Amino acid sequence: MMNRPVNPAPDAPATLVAALAERLQSKHWQMATAESCTGGLIAAACTELAGSSNWFERGFVTYSNAAKTDMLGVDAALIERHGAVSEAVARAMALGAVAHSGAQVALAVTGVAGPGGGSAAKPVGTVWFGWATPAGVVTEMRRFDGDRAAVRQAAVRHALARLLESL
Repeated sequence: MMNRPVNPAPDAPATLVAALAERLQSKHWQMATAESCTGGLIAAACTELAGSSNWFERGFVTYSNAAKTDMLGVDAALIERHGAVSEAVARAMALGAVAHSGAQVALAVTGVAGPGGGSAAKPVGTVWFGWATPAGVVTEMRRFDGDRAAVRQAAVRHALARLLESL
């Protein structure tokens, strides 16, 4: 029996990235990422595609609160008031990624991947997203099941899929 290559699922990161690359290039836009709980996985998925330098401008891995402030200009008082895992911070991260890059489009992810760090208000699996485009900023909160790896991979897929939908 011959082994045949398996085509990735329609929502696999590689499939989403290829479609996103096509869409961004058709608009002559570049994108940036601002990642906390995904730790650069989205940027890695984007740059896995050959030719990504045509549409991927840069990625910010802002795992600490200080990095969010230093690299993206997120107001420390905003983080103190709402917490790093919040709509306000996801929005500020997305806007900061556009402001501190040459990109027209950015996505931001901040969440609790686990296994620790969760609370009653923000259990493990809680992830806030922000997508900045020339049309404005959209935010969304999702809760993903599974271990740390599963939460992070689900966040990568969701972030890419929703950005693609918004373009």
